[in-house]
Amino acid sequence: MADLKSKFVNVYSVLKSELLQDPTFEWTDDSRQWVDRMLDYNVPGGKLNRGLSVLDSYKLLKEGKELTEEEIFQASALGWCIEWLQAYFLVLDDIMDGSHTRRSQPCWFRLPKVGMIAINDGIILRNQIPRILRKHFRDKPYYVDLVDLFNEVEFQTASGQMIDVITTLQGEKDLSRYSLSLHRRIVQYKTAYYSFYLSVACALLMAGENLENHVDVKNILVDMGIYFQVQDDYLDCFADPEVLGKIGTDIEDFKCSWLVVKALELCNAEQKKILDENYGKPDPENVAKVKALYKELDLEGVFAEYESKSYEKLITSIEAHASKAVQAVLKAFLGKIHKRHK
Repeated sequence: MADLKSKFVNVYSVLKSELLQDPTFEWTDDSRQWVDRMLDYNVPGGKLNRGLSVLDSYKLLKEGKELTEEEIFQASALGWCIEWLQAYFLVLDDIMDGSHTRRSQPCWFRLPKVGMIAINDGIILRNQIPRILRKHFRDKPYYVDLVDLFNEVEFQTASGQMIDVITTLQGEKDLSRYSLSLHRRIVQYKTAYYSFYLSVACALLMAGENLENHVDVKNILVDMGIYFQVQDDYLDCFADPEVLGKIGTDIEDFKCSWLVVKALELCNAEQKKILDENYGKPDPENVAKVKALYKELDLEGVFAEYESKSYEKLITSIEAHASKAVQAVLKAFLGKIHKRHK
């Protein structure tokens, strides 16, 4: 697998140099240097889980058959399209959230010469995806399905982001609107489709499968995405920022986080008053009061119980699947996120 990872990483440079020579645009040295730096700063810096999962999943679907160099390249190119999509979302998300750090470095828009140019950079990142797809998959029988898949998942993600940001509108801070069902809807659309389903769907298309025959796989992956986001909400509050690579701001940002939803379920009238008075305020003193309440309600214990129940439920759903190869894909995915610390 380590060898596959290095092959995957090498494909980034190939795709980048193709994009920087794209004949549709008349490049200048300045514009080429800008995009080159922007790509290096935003695309390859994360854990690369989403991208690598296309390659890993495709290999498992081939059930032990040796992959050709062309198959490795194509699965990697699709994986990188997902990393491009992720970079596009994060660049714009950080502006919307007013974040400071991402992947242990300042957010792209925070760099002195970047600022709001980052919005256009996000648009460029998004537009490079169909260019990669067109160059490398145009002659494939599943090309239209691939383009459709990326468009659909992007729309689902943007719509999930919309529910998230309109729920946390400034001046309308009303915790009574927050519930587990709202949390689930936000997460399903904002995170689960692009972070979990998309990688496996790409691998299935490459393997010649019809996605309409794999609705059960989509449902399992959406549940896995929800489990992943609950972990994320938990880590935002309880993880060491040094380990996490970013400073969590869910409390300050009045986010519909799993933790606040659970706190609302468990707290008494007095504790609810503490939440109402302190949640969504940027002052460290307010944040500390919310965190103290989370400790008092033993949300760490509640999360540990949620994690083990979710894991068992997912394993049961996966093992009910008829195909051993698909089971292997889903178990590999779950193995990557179970009990993670960042």
